[in-house]
Amino acid sequence: MVTDQQVRRLFKLVHTESSLGIAAAKSGMDEKTARKYLQLQQLPSELKTAHNWRTRKDPFEDIWPQIETSLGLIPALEAKTLFELLQREYPGRFSDGQLRTLQRRVKIWRASHGPAKQIFFPQVHYPGKLCQSDFTSMNELGITINGIRFDHLLYHFVLTFSNWETGTICFSESFESLSQGLQNALWQLGGVPHMHRTDCLTTAVQKTGHPETFTRRYQDLIDHYGIVGCKTNPASPNENGDVEQRHHRFKRAVEQSLLLRGSRDFTDRMQYQYFLNQLFSQLNAGRKDRFLQDQEKLGRLPEQRIDSFKKLVVKVGPSSTINIMHNTYSLDSRLIGETIQVRVHMDHLEIWYGQKKVDAFPRLRGEGKHSINYRHVIDSLVRKPGAFENYRYRDDLFPTTRFRIAYDNLKNRHSQLVAAKQYLNILLLAARESEAIVDDALRCLIQTEQPITDQDVTRITGSEQKMPASN
Repeated sequence: MVTDQQVRRLFKLVHTESSLGIAAAKSGMDEKTARKYLQLQQLPSELKTAHNWRTRKDPFEDIWPQIETSLGLIPALEAKTLFELLQREYPGRFSDGQLRTLQRRVKIWRASHGPAKQIFFPQVHYPGKLCQSDFTSMNELGITINGIRFDHLLYHFVLTFSNWETGTICFSESFESLSQGLQNALWQLGGVPHMHRTDCLTTAVQKTGHPETFTRRYQDLIDHYGIVGCKTNPASPNENGDVEQRHHRFKRAVEQSLLLRGSRDFTDRMQYQYFLNQLFSQLNAGRKDRFLQDQEKLGRLPEQRIDSFKKLVVKVGPSSTINIMHNTYSLDSRLIGETIQVRVHMDHLEIWYGQKKVDAFPRLRGEGKHSINYRHVIDSLVRKPGAFENYRYRDDLFPTTRFRIAYDNLKNRHSQLVAAKQYLNILLLAARESEAIVDDALRCLIQTEQPITDQDVTRITGSEQKMPASN
């Protein structure tokens, strides 16, 4: 069989050789064949007849109108779904091996008669002009902190020209997370891009019909840095395509790094953030040349950051609690009736009274939750032990499992009031002395199967004798 390469060689040699026979011989074909191709002036591949006939009967030919009607009504139907439907309607007629035939026919139908597909329009990016950011869940990676599952989000920031990226760990798509994440990125970047694009975040973008595009707090944030804000259209994540793509690629890089590390567990959140920062540095190292072009066009940073927290003024209720963002927190009972300022940060709350910070604790995630510190309420409960059993937040007053075991042990041996009094004395000892030492004393009593009393716990914690190690 003569190939295209042989005929191309013939077309060249016929102009340099003295005869057609010599040119044909050097091309690897006889003179008659060479004369045919010279007359046709076509390659062998151009002379082949296109294969446009079936080699076997189409098993779906007689019911194709039915399939086409289904596709017309519901274009999103998959070929496998249609095939399973046909197998139910026509038992024994279609074997599993014919699924591929139907998939090919459905694919051809979609390309010629199906709905129009969304077109991707490549964009031209300019140095220092646009940055994009978004939140992405990292839960699928199975990160743990000291063996405890660490569910979290990542605020992800990307420069669209160089693809330089960075991120901040957070726990919700709150304004505090957006503010801290964006400012962390800008100060790490060392400059300010011209524009910042987000999707329709409720913490940044006003609801439909509002005269202003952005919320007041977000507008103040970007005004502080001299950034022009822009947003994507609803249900159009492709408009934030750079950061959306970086989500997938970055998480894939994290997964590979975790496999090399050999563990998904970290000692604390700081170690995990350091791990992510190292990975960001590694990825950004390959973008150095374009990043330098970005830096040349960045604007100057302001003299200082803007506050990333929300200030709330609330009054401490008679139960020594406050309600912040639909969650309940306890405070020192000395603040009951006082008006305080709460600074709501991304991951913690600060309590300010008399122009001083008097307390700080982790911010609860979600709504309808509570965080009661037994140290805040124990003095009152010791004076009113009858209130303990039905206290709404009683479960928060068991710092460890051993404290709960101790209370159950006391209830099995005493009346409810006596058990509450003794347990509250144990809890008071933990508040005034050391929770860890009291917990260890409870461990000793539980392991040796001794009756638990407040006097025994006080005796053991006050003893200089070394407690036996746990098994």
